[in-house]
Order: sequence, then C-alpha cells, then structure tokens
Amino acid sequence: MRKILSEIGCLLAAILYSATFSAQTVSINAKIDTTAIWIGDQTNLTFEIAQPADSQVVLPLWTDHLIDGVEIVEQSPLDTTSLATDRILVSKKLVITSFEDSLYYVPAQPFVYGKDTVYSNAITLNVIQPFVIDTANHAITDIKGTYAPPIYWWGIIRIVLLVLVLAGLVLLAYFLYKKYHHASAEQAIVPQEIQRPPYEVAIEALDKIKAEKIWQQYGRQKTYYTELTDVMRNYIDKTFGIGSLEMTSMEILATLKQELSSRQAYEALKQILTLADLVKFAKWTAMPDENELSLDNAYSFVRETMPKDNELEETTKEA
Repeated sequence: MRKILSEIGCLLAAILYSATFSAQTVSINAKIDTTAIWIGDQTNLTFEIAQPADSQVVLPLWTDHLIDGVEIVEQSPLDTTSLATDRILVSKKLVITSFEDSLYYVPAQPFVYGKDTVYSNAITLNVIQPFVIDTANHAITDIKGTYAPPIYWWGIIRIVLLVLVLAGLVLLAYFLYKKYHHASAEQAIVPQEIQRPPYEVAIEALDKIKAEKIWQQYGRQKTYYTELTDVMRNYIDKTFGIGSLEMTSMEILATLKQELSSRQAYEALKQILTLADLVKFAKWTAMPDENELSLDNAYSFVRETMPKDNELEETTKEA
C-alpha cells in the first residue's frame, strides 16, 4: 500500500513540476506609459512576452475596445528582440484612450502557450475630467454687446501711400511712352512669318527623332511611336489637307489610298501607322529592326510625296 501511495505521489510531483516549468518558460509583463490621462488623451499599453525562440505564444484577439470604456486607437505590429540563447522578447503595443472620466481596472490578459494559458499582470487607468461642469445652473445669460475694434490708422496710411505710389508710376510710364514712342502703329513694320515647306519641317523633325534614338531607351517605345506618328500626321495634314490630325489610322489610309500615286509610299505609311497603333493601344513590343524600319519608311514617305520640283533641293541638302 505504501508503495502504491509513493508512486502516486511521485507522479503528482512530476505533473506539478512539469506544469510549473512550462508556465515559467513564458512570462507576460504589461506596462503602461502613464496611469492617469485626461479625457480624450492617449497612452501606450505594452505587453512584453519573454518566451523560447522556437515556441509560439498566441495573443488575445483585441478589437476596438480593450474593456468597456477603454478604446483601442491603434495596434502596432509585433516587435521581436533577442534576449539570450534560445530566448526572445516579443512586444505588442496598443494605443488606448477613453472618453469617460473613471478609474478603470484592466484585468490580466490571457496568452495561450501550447496547452497552457499564461496571464499578464493587471493594470489601472485613471481618466480625469479637466473641466468643472456646473450641471445645476441652467440659467440663460444675456448676449454681450458688440465690441468695436480699434482703428488701425497705420495700416490705412500704408494703403493710401501704396495707391499714390502706383498712380505716380502709371503716370510716369504714360509720359515716357508719349515722349519716346514716335512711330505709330500704322507705320510699324510687322515682319511676315516665313512659312516653311511641310516636307522640310517633317524631315527636320525626323532627323531629331533619329538623333535622340528614343526607341533604344527602355520603356519608351510608346513615346517614340507617338512622336513619329505626330510628325507624319502633321505632314499629311499640311501636304494633302485632309484633316489627318482628327482621323484614325484606318481613315487616313483609306483616304490616301486613292490620292497616292506611289504604291511604295502607301505601304510605308501603312507599316508605320499599323505598328504604331499596336504599340500605343495593344501594348505590343516591337523588335529593334521594326523600329528602325518605321523611321526609314517615314523618310521614304516624305520623299515620295514631296513636290517634284523640290527633289533636287532635298538631294542637295542630304549631300
């Protein structure tokens, strides 16, 4: 009988020792920045969990209220710090506030560790009403009389002086204009702006695009084809007068198909506009040789459609 009781005692001691050791491996410390705040103020409530590095402690599921009357404004993510060999310190910060003056008792919070539950220490929070509200006196007081602010004479004087100075400057400018302006508006010679040929403007714009080599820059194919088609549309609008700036690519091709005498020019324009629409609207990625072919076709289209009496001049410029 003694042997059986001894074995039962050893078993109970082992169970108690195991439970004590399991609980001691995790400790929870709750601390608050200040235990007294005014109504509407905020303070930080921090839970520090000391635990083994290879274990997991499940925190309580807080919502928007810690307890009745104490609200949670913000919850920070977990912050982990190494303590020693195989142990870490996990911190969880809650920003809390309250809008009722009272002394609140925040009970111990449960943290689950394996099959055990470890509790933090309890804290108190005193919420203070800083204003004295007289609820007994409800008498209505008279409206106070109006208050006339003093006249700011120096400000008025500065405004008057500023107006006089501006008026003097306007008069001075008028007299100087009358004195030195001898030539009348009718006698003024307005130089007439020289209208450059459309093909010359187009070739110059294409030369600029060729020098910049935008199609070789990563992610700028859409910009390259936008600039290239703008040059072509402006040239077609000035040369053929068909309003190509407001037309779609298909409308331009359909209109010029009857007007272009050169099949090569039509095919060059078709290649440019078709590939440009794919790049700009269908997110198509053109090959490097296709980019250069589009620029070459743009030069070819302009040269094929420019006035015949200017071909010699264009050849001289290229030479």
